[in-house]
Amino acid sequence: MAKHRLAGGASLCWQSWFWLSLIGLILHRTNVGVSAASDDWWQRTVFYQIYPRSYMDSNNDGVGDLRGITKRLEHLQDAGIGATWLSPIFLSPMVDFGYDITDYTAISPEYGTMQDFEELMTEAQRLGIKIILDFVPNHTSDQCDWFRRSVAREPPYTDYYVWHDGREAPTTTNGGNGTQRRLPPNNWPSVFYGSAWTFHPERGQYYLHQFTAQQPDLNFRNPAVVEEMREVLRFWLRKGVAGFRIDAVNHLFETEGFPDEPESGTDPDPLSYGFTNHIYTKDLLECYDMVYQWRELLDDWTREHGGDSRIIMTEAYANITFTMKYYHSEQEAPRPGSHMPFNFLLITKLSQDSTAPDFVHTINEWLTYMPRTGATANWVLGNHDQPRVGTRYGAQRIDAVNTLLMTLPGIAVTYYGEEIGMVNNPDAISAGVGGELAIDAGKAFIAFSRDPERTPFQWDDTINAGFCGGSVAPWLSVHPNYRQLNLAAQRRAERSHYKTYQGLVRLRAHETFRRGSLQLLPYSNDVITYTRGLPGSDTFVVVINLAATARTIDLLSVFPSLTPELQVASSGSNSSYLTGAIVQSDGLVVSGYDGLVLRSVPLSSRENKSSVPESLWAAAKDAAIIASIVIALGTSFYHFQYCTRVWEGAKWTGGLKK
Repeated sequence: MAKHRLAGGASLCWQSWFWLSLIGLILHRTNVGVSAASDDWWQRTVFYQIYPRSYMDSNNDGVGDLRGITKRLEHLQDAGIGATWLSPIFLSPMVDFGYDITDYTAISPEYGTMQDFEELMTEAQRLGIKIILDFVPNHTSDQCDWFRRSVAREPPYTDYYVWHDGREAPTTTNGGNGTQRRLPPNNWPSVFYGSAWTFHPERGQYYLHQFTAQQPDLNFRNPAVVEEMREVLRFWLRKGVAGFRIDAVNHLFETEGFPDEPESGTDPDPLSYGFTNHIYTKDLLECYDMVYQWRELLDDWTREHGGDSRIIMTEAYANITFTMKYYHSEQEAPRPGSHMPFNFLLITKLSQDSTAPDFVHTINEWLTYMPRTGATANWVLGNHDQPRVGTRYGAQRIDAVNTLLMTLPGIAVTYYGEEIGMVNNPDAISAGVGGELAIDAGKAFIAFSRDPERTPFQWDDTINAGFCGGSVAPWLSVHPNYRQLNLAAQRRAERSHYKTYQGLVRLRAHETFRRGSLQLLPYSNDVITYTRGLPGSDTFVVVINLAATARTIDLLSVFPSLTPELQVASSGSNSSYLTGAIVQSDGLVVSGYDGLVLRSVPLSSRENKSSVPESLWAAAKDAAIIASIVIALGTSFYHFQYCTRVWEGAKWTGGLKK
């Protein structure tokens, strides 16, 4: 009898633990892929990259400037942007348009003055927009005072850069006299083609430049260089910036001894960057340690001076395992690193030929490799080095891809002009100031030029798209489609890329998108589907059709918990649906290239919504969930007490004896 009672009690106990485990699982799943450790400003805003030369020209010289940015900051506020990072504005000869810096604490005259920068900071603060600066620590300009002093071997600058005597070439005979010359130290190629070493006749040594010859690499194994860069960060922190985007961070260190890199076997040209595997010039452990040091500096600054967190965004085109190390160290007591190691997977792995399974796999790849704690996902669709979204994915998919960007868990980063659907202008090619790059690289420069994605912002349909007046030509030609595709026209239109973008940014502030779970599935080869859910809040489903033709889908077949009816929360500018429309979950027709965000709407909510405030429906939904949990817990507690009594009774009656 005791054994029988124990068996029944055990069954009830297992039921209790099942319900408790199920509730725990449900609560756990709400945070899959989402960092819930904190909710800091940088985790919930949209970041916007401005390329200063191309944003707005205030003095009609054909080049964008700081006053132009200040004048147009209200556009960012209107779009819902919370922070913007500026490509380099520092003093530079502009061989690589600002990524070759002469003075890290001075403003380049074509962009304005330090007073202009301070006025920009004042206006940004008034509008609630944070300013992030582009920090370029790997190299300076060859016109930098540090480099000139290093060439002259003037202390303490002698070893500020990476110098090498080079290798001795085989002795050759010339008219009976033996002559000898020197060769570069090794086979390292430059990212921009050619050897990464250039001989400097005045110093009599080779210097390293992983980019152009006018961009000599700094020597980060020299503590004085490290401290110089720390002081640069402090200088701009004192000016009030909210953080830094760190350029080419995985190039900071090179292996000591400078050995030849192994050949890749995939590129036969020894002057091409693809000729070697860059195991001695990229992704060294010291690169991560330097990021951890900079993060410590920023965190200390925030603790000492108060205010919001100062952040680091890091650029490193590396494999995903290497990229994840920038978040924090892997020690027992992890050292925090980059708030945002830029996620370039949507750029490097996807194109207009990619399928829905390709998209799903790529998104899940980042979320799978990302650390479980202390990390927030981020999604980058474009930048000054990559073809624009409309060019890469196809102009018809602009709204759909922006829908993806704004509804995935984590941080969204937008390149200027993507909010209105700008595309590359293949005819916009600049030779650089003085034509240095074009002369050095010739046809290769034109073939790989990044200028087509850097053309002036298209503000309106006036001459030069409103970027500058008609009496001067802009530094790059405006895309000829500007008379039809411009911000002013899209703001006037009832539906447009910009209106869709604005709505998505507003929707992204919903707590479900900020903190909710992600369940992502390819419905077919053409259709991406995923839900965002959060207990006590609305559930959303996102549907993106990559195909040109309409598709009919049954969302209930993949997400059975959805309500039979859904309300359109966002749709593409050419969608057949308007915001607020009610659609059926089991027979949704999605137009070609459309991106839809749909909200679950219970039937009772639809019938009575006009008479019951939405806040009451939300409260009722919260109460229902709480009541369900309480009932389940109460039942489990009763079963647990019953199990305890049975257990005790069994012990007294000998029911546990064999």
